[in-house]
Amino acid sequence: MSIADAHALMTAPGEMFEMEEREIRGVRMRVWKNAPASLRDVFVAGRAHGDKTFLVYEDDRATFEGFARASLTLAHALMRDGVVKGDRVAIAMRNLPEWPVAFFGAMLSGAIVTPLNAWGKGAELEYALVDSGAKVAIVDAERLDRLDGHLPHCAALKRVYVCRDARMPQDDRVCSLEGIVGAVTDWRGLPDLPLPDVPIAPDDDATIFYTSGTTGAQKGALGTHRCSVTTIWAGSISAQRSFVRKGEPVPKPEDRVLQRAALVSVPFFHTTGCQAILCAALHGGSKIVSMHRWDVEQAMALIERERITQVGGVPTIAWQIIEHPRREQYDLSSLESVSYGGAPASSELVRRIKQVFPHSAPGMGWGMTETSATFTHHGGEDYVRRPDSAGPAIPVCEMRIVGEQCETLPTGEVGELWAKGPNVVKGYWNKPEVTAQTFVDGWVKTGDLAYVDDEGFLYIVDRKKDMLIRGGENIYCTEVEGVLYEHPAVMDASVVGIPHRQLGEEPAAAVTLKVGSAASEQELRAFVGERLASFKVPVRILILPETLPRNANGKIMKKEVQALLLKA
Repeated sequence: MSIADAHALMTAPGEMFEMEEREIRGVRMRVWKNAPASLRDVFVAGRAHGDKTFLVYEDDRATFEGFARASLTLAHALMRDGVVKGDRVAIAMRNLPEWPVAFFGAMLSGAIVTPLNAWGKGAELEYALVDSGAKVAIVDAERLDRLDGHLPHCAALKRVYVCRDARMPQDDRVCSLEGIVGAVTDWRGLPDLPLPDVPIAPDDDATIFYTSGTTGAQKGALGTHRCSVTTIWAGSISAQRSFVRKGEPVPKPEDRVLQRAALVSVPFFHTTGCQAILCAALHGGSKIVSMHRWDVEQAMALIERERITQVGGVPTIAWQIIEHPRREQYDLSSLESVSYGGAPASSELVRRIKQVFPHSAPGMGWGMTETSATFTHHGGEDYVRRPDSAGPAIPVCEMRIVGEQCETLPTGEVGELWAKGPNVVKGYWNKPEVTAQTFVDGWVKTGDLAYVDDEGFLYIVDRKKDMLIRGGENIYCTEVEGVLYEHPAVMDASVVGIPHRQLGEEPAAAVTLKVGSAASEQELRAFVGERLASFKVPVRILILPETLPRNANGKIMKKEVQALLLKA
């Protein structure tokens, strides 16, 4: 059965994935007819899973009901703090059990939830807090330390809740999150508070996810409740499509022996971690298991102990498990899916997944912050047959391949990928000019160069914008170059991506020093590391005795820079 036929069958009238047309911000587009209306409905559906385990982190375990009570308790506390519909509540912490409580507690209060990159330095966190105008921030102890000296610059911030920090606060705006919701293991004993009486509609503002970068490069993508629930439904239809394509019955949830369980390595502050994994797990009754930091042997032990059915995030994760010398000492037979996205992956990885985990399906997808994570999905036998593809678009979404004159290119021709659908965000927070340049009549210009084959499978060829992706993390080259230029010895700098088997690519730089100045590679890397998150620091810095290669217009030729780095 073709992709088109499978989608037609699954979205037919009366089916779970039935579609209808709606006008959204003046544009007609397809939407899921039966999807939850908002994230509040997702929360209510999740609570119905009751005493099943929802969140696992080290020795902490929380049920769906305990999580729900903690979220409601926080929502009412935020409203007492003066949070009203449309206010921004920021979250900056590890994948702790408190993260989902912060997200849904803020959402239930009517706030626009604003997850911040927890890997960022203090200045990066400050920028997002100031730019979003966050009224409340919910952080862990590590992020509070990074914000030391930066909080006075956040004038709109009225309250900071901190979790897992026993110290006395130095700022009168800071208070303990445990003082409101208690310890994770005690959440089930919290009072049963009512849902806040805050009207929430599908196209109301729900989230601001910041794209990678600082100052000029960092942009807050403003998403709606419909954006989030579209992504949840996208994951559901993708999981069922392989069965429909093969003419096999779709397994029923009630027939499952094991509870679905995901070992989460993707940060919740990513659209994938939050919307495609966390929100989908809450709605569908899946268990989420997270770690303080990724460790492959601990991960295998957790897969065995918690009977994990899904693992992934970026290709690195799959490679590390597959190639670990002690892999066969662990029972990994519960795995049903090994999936990833956010970084290039080789066809060899697809083959190895099928070889090592014969009962699990490899999967990947393409998406971006501006499409609320999932836009295409590729899995199972389709992925094995087309390992270089990112898969077809989900049924409510549309793709265009656009040429230099904004014309739609025919099948097989390479151009810029434009994407449209109910999961495309409204625009960038407080950036009307950039919004107008990027979003046109419901379409988002992705900046990716791609083509589509005659069956509708997408192939990403290159990135039009000057950005690289390291293990799922976006890195803007101009941002790193700007920091290198701040060094007093640097005259010229260029940052490019170099291939890495597991991470997809890594940042590397070539620099020319000013006459009479001196600096070592180690010194320059340390200089960048003091100013930017560690994943943005070039793994290699080549110091050239001559100027960087440029074309006739004086523009640095990055392909030549990359070639120099690969030779070095």
